Amino acid sequence: MSKIPRIVPVTDLRQDAASILEQVQKADEPWVITQRGRAAAVLISVEAYERSRKENELLRLLAMGEKEIAAGKGHSLDSVLQDADRLLSNG
Repeated sequence: MSKIPRIVPVTDLRQDAASILEQVQKADEPWVITQRGRAAAVLISVEAYERSRKENELLRLLAMGEKEIAAGKGHSLDSVLQDADRLLSNG
């Protein structure tokens, strides 16, 4: 079960940006910024953003691997694990 996201109107963000940024960094979860009562943007910590980018890159590589396997191409398990270790250690 996912958590209910924190929601903050853009006017509150303007008035108390430093405090809200501090809370975003501590909570390590996304906050939804609303404008005129509708979701306008999502605010996340730099750490969460970087983690998400790494996860997306791994998923992209896995999808490419699935396509290669379906096409009869492939790589050895050792080379795949080395690439994964390299991706996870860079940062």
